[in-house]
Amino acid sequence: MPRVLVIDDQADVRAMMAIVLRVNHFEVVETASAASGLKVFDESSFDAAIVDIFLAESNGFDVIAALRERVPTLPIVAVSGMTALDFMSQSADFSNVQCLRKPFRPNELIRAIAAAGELVQPRAGIAAAV
Repeated sequence: MPRVLVIDDQADVRAMMAIVLRVNHFEVVETASAASGLKVFDESSFDAAIVDIFLAESNGFDVIAALRERVPTLPIVAVSGMTALDFMSQSADFSNVQCLRKPFRPNELIRAIAAAGELVQPRAGIAAAV
């Protein structure tokens, strides 16, 4: 069962993502902050991460950069209700991050996870599991 780290400071959004992922046979670890997310990531292994771009005490761009520094091939989905996602593809560091704008439907989340896996590890990992 693929393990997904969800970092989002909105409890209701985080809970919705966790439910959708669990129903679709993912193991989910939820965190509400960048610091706790990075700590959990360092203590365990994950097959993918979902990162909110606008976190209360940090920003998702820094979190994504830190995750990719640790595991360059990690499939990542960036989520945001703002237009910040429009600029993701303009940076080489974030060109292989899948973007998903809030609010989104459950099937869009599952497709984004699969697409993120295809961006960084074709025919393996998350993409094969979905």
